[in-house]
Amino acid sequence: MHQLPDFTEKNIEAAQKGGVGINVYSSWSYPMTNSDVDVEAAKRYLDFVFGWILEPLVSGDYPDVMRKNVGSRLPSFTKSQSQVVKGAVDFIGINHYYSMYVNDRPLDKGTRDYSADMSLYQRASKTIPGSSKNVPASSQSDPEGLQYVLQYLTKAYGNLPIYVQENGVASNDTLDDTERIEYLKSYMGSTLKAVRNGANVKGYFVWSFLDVFEFFAGAKSRYGLYRVDFNDEALPRQAKLSARWYSGFLKNNDTYVRNELESTGSHALQ
Repeated sequence: MHQLPDFTEKNIEAAQKGGVGINVYSSWSYPMTNSDVDVEAAKRYLDFVFGWILEPLVSGDYPDVMRKNVGSRLPSFTKSQSQVVKGAVDFIGINHYYSMYVNDRPLDKGTRDYSADMSLYQRASKTIPGSSKNVPASSQSDPEGLQYVLQYLTKAYGNLPIYVQENGVASNDTLDDTERIEYLKSYMGSTLKAVRNGANVKGYFVWSFLDVFEFFAGAKSRYGLYRVDFNDEALPRQAKLSARWYSGFLKNNDTYVRNELESTGSHALQ
């Protein structure tokens, strides 16, 4: 019978030269208006999205606003439990795609759950001028939101190293995905801006290498740098324009890439 590897914290650090981290689904929050209550709602959103998971791992307890809004339904840490979870992660990983706009709403006294406890309304965009409809979150592009998230996490959670483990955008079933190139260019540029502003970012990863089966859209939503033909049993793969662009960026030997990203200082991301 094979002996299982020793995954204790001591062995991971000493023998394996590794670290233990956690991944958090990420989005930035903008107040819908400049009112004090909407500004507070935007802060509360961050406490519920990030603080619920990360605050115990840094301070040993949940954010104060969660204690206040959730009350006795939120579990309490004993002193020994707080000491165990505090400092239990070496890095933060995030999946980031878009931002949210939020505004305050009164705390519901009826049936309560995670969303009701947040005491706010949220949507993926402000109303489009001349339209009553909102743009779906999956189609939003807000590179500044990623910059703000990275800077916020660095400041709020003890300067832990941060890895952007997912960032990308879906495209139609095409090889000429120029919109994705612009998206990646802008988000990588915002990552660099965050680094220059002191964010402790250690890595950035594009989602995803290949077209895959997505949670909400199956094979219709194409996030891959390589196109997969799902109608062929052999599942042949073809490099999209974004794959060739990204390859040139990483190799730093493509004149087009260097010229296009010069304004964001792409060399610093190599």
